[in-house]
Parts: sequence; structure tokens; C-alpha cells
Amino acid sequence: QHIKYCNRNNHNNDGTMSSSSDNKLIMTAVGAALGGAAISFAAFKYMAQKQELAEHREALLAENRASLMTHGSLTTRPSMQAMEGIMQRSESMILPHNHEAKMRRRIAARVAVEEDNITPRRSVTVRVPATSANMGPGYDCLGMAVDLWSEVTVTRSDTFEITAEGDGAEEIPKDESNFLVVGLKAAYETAGKPVPTLKYHVVSRIPYARGLGSSSAAIVAGIIAGLVLAGHRLPCWGSEALLQIAANIEGHPDNVAPAIYGSIQLGIHNGSRWFTEHVPCPSGMQLVMFIPDVVGKTSDARGVLKENVPRDEAAFNVGRVAMLVHSLCTGNLDNLKYGVQDKMHQPQRGEKLYPYLYPMIEAAESAGACCAYLSGAGPTVMAMTSGASGDIFTQREKERTDQAVARAMIQTAEVFGIKGKLLITTAVNEGARVVKVDPPFSSDGITYRDNI
Repeated sequence: QHIKYCNRNNHNNDGTMSSSSDNKLIMTAVGAALGGAAISFAAFKYMAQKQELAEHREALLAENRASLMTHGSLTTRPSMQAMEGIMQRSESMILPHNHEAKMRRRIAARVAVEEDNITPRRSVTVRVPATSANMGPGYDCLGMAVDLWSEVTVTRSDTFEITAEGDGAEEIPKDESNFLVVGLKAAYETAGKPVPTLKYHVVSRIPYARGLGSSSAAIVAGIIAGLVLAGHRLPCWGSEALLQIAANIEGHPDNVAPAIYGSIQLGIHNGSRWFTEHVPCPSGMQLVMFIPDVVGKTSDARGVLKENVPRDEAAFNVGRVAMLVHSLCTGNLDNLKYGVQDKMHQPQRGEKLYPYLYPMIEAAESAGACCAYLSGAGPTVMAMTSGASGDIFTQREKERTDQAVARAMIQTAEVFGIKGKLLITTAVNEGARVVKVDPPFSSDGITYRDNI
């Protein structure tokens, strides 16, 4: 109380002094409150305007993308250019990995897009790789391109004809049910043009109906050949239009995605379209595959699967496919043998269709393979080995395990009385591509690879 009285006495020597100080304090507090409120309101209004501009811009971009897909050109508005200027001055950022966002901005900023229809061609040759789907637990969503190629030549003609040579030439359909024709027709339908009379010639090096993506290779080759002959190009960034056509025919992306893009591809349907991402392939990896002489029908292989998958088996596969992708991304080859394990399709197919499957997997891994699994719907068994460096025929064999794994797989096949062939190759980072075309794309000023 003494201190309190002393302070009161000190400030009350002059009544006007106390009143003036109180008024100043009140005015300062009120001013600070009003200033803070004004700043908060201005910030809120700025953020609201920025959000409104962003939403309006996205709506315009969506409208222009739709116009591009439908008409092959962008709708141009003065407001679009104004919006671009405002948004470029904003604080919005596109990160280095946002490739599709960059492409959308690049297209939206252009006043016009080049004509998508180009000169039709008389003849085209397409080279397409084999593929190995599922890779164990990645049922219908994971696949790998294999360094084993077929070539398809399609030429304008007066009569329809399909000829074939090479692996499975006698078994390949020679009518319009051939997936090569199905893919080509889909390409012409996309281009909005009638299908001309064509002659098809197939040089097949992909074993037919052996679980190495021969059907998907035909679909992809047919689509590419059709687009080139029709003189039509498709958007890729943000739409993957070619993949949409192929996956809609096949029903899933596990084979067609690596056939198009090469390497290992992880594909899903995101609710509006098929969507893929690249998974890295470890260096030094080789593929050792035993290819039985018998045909494996996908319809039969799917027919033995369960209608419903128990929760514990689903959880098992979720964990294994995650481990598989992680092992590939990190190059941890020791964990591949766990990553390729599966309960959704391999046990059923091994029990009812391919009794040699699990004994061959065990033999391959015991001989030094990183892992082994049923390729696609079978009957091929695929093993992965490591240690390759450069040209393997100049490398000491003891540095690799492919020979030992191959012998182990052959011995298992002999025990079960299964005839077939053993093939050693690698994964490949390149997908299907045009290797010859008439008239060529190259000109006097610009030469493409292989003078295409």
C-alpha cells in the first residue's frame, strides 16, 4: 500500500498530468487495434483475390485443354493473356519436378498451336519391345520392357493382307482380329479418318502367347503405325493420349506402358485417365527367362484366380509391391526376392497351370538370382541377376550369375518334362519407335536418328 500511495501521490501532484497520460494510452491502444485490423483485412482481401484469380485461370486452362483435345487448337481470349500476366507476377511457383504444370503453362501462354495433322505416309515400320508384366505382386499395374524386339511394316495397298515370319509366325492371326489391326483402327478413329486398305508384315522375335507381351506389342505397334500413316499426332503431357488408346484396348497398363515408354513402368487409373510413372532399373541387371514351348492363354490364366481376395493376402501384396518398387528405386537387389513375392495370382497359376513354377523360382534363387517370378500370365519364368558390366562376352563369367541360374532353370524344366528355350537378355530403357517411313521425316536441313 505504501508503494501504491507513493505512486499515486507522484502522479497526482497535477490532475491534468494524470488525465493527459491516460488519454494518450487509450488513443495509442485504439490506433494500434485499428491498424492491425486494417492490415488483416488487406491481407485477407489480397489472398481472396489471388485465390479467385488462380481459380479463374485454371478454369480457362481447362477450357483450352478441352479445345486442344477436340479441335487441335487453343481458344484465345484477351482475358487469358491478362490472367497470365497477373499470375506470372504473383508469388506462385512451379517446382522442378512439376513437368506437366510447366507444359500446361507453356501451351496456355501460346496464342496458337501448330497444326497437329501432318503429311500422311505411304509406309511405316515400327519396332516394339517385349514386356514382362506383374513382376510378382504388381498385378495389372507394373511391367518392364525387355530387350527382345519385333518389327511391323504397314503399307498402303490394293488388298488387305497379313504376313508374318519369325517366332510364332504360324500362330499369329492373319485376319482383322489381330491386335495389330485393332490398334491401327483405333488410331485412325482418333484421327477422325477412314482406314485405308493396308498390307501388314510382321517380323516376330517376341514369343507368341508366352507371357512376354506379344499382344500389347501388336497393339502399340498398330497405334503408332496408324498415327504415322494417317498423319496425326497426339498430346502427351498431361494426357498421355497414346497410352489411353492402348490401355483401353488392353484393359490395363502393365504391358502397354513399358512397350510405349520403355524401362519399368508403374501404371494406374487416377479416376479420369490412365497414368504412369517410371521406375528405375538397376544397372548391371540381366534377365534370364525360361520360355516353355506351350502357349499360355491369358483367359485361362485369369480363369483360375479367386473372385475375392482375402484381406491378409491383399495386405501381403500391398507390402510386397511397395518393397519391390523401393528395392528398384534404391538399387537394393538383395530385397528383390521379397519384393516379387505374391499371393494374388502366382500360387493359383502355379498349382493349376504351371506346376514347375515355384520349384524353378527356388532353383533360380538358390543358384544366385536376385529374384524370379511368373512373367505376365505365363508360362515364361523370369529371373533377374546382377553383376553384368559392359559387354558380357568380354567379362569373366564368375563375376556374374546368369550362367548358373540358367542351368538351374533348365534342370528344373527337365525334371518336370517341360520343353522350351532359355534366353538371357536385359531390360531396355527405350520403347516402341518408328525405324523407317516413306516419305521420310528427315529433310535436307534436319536429320533424325537412322535418317528416318
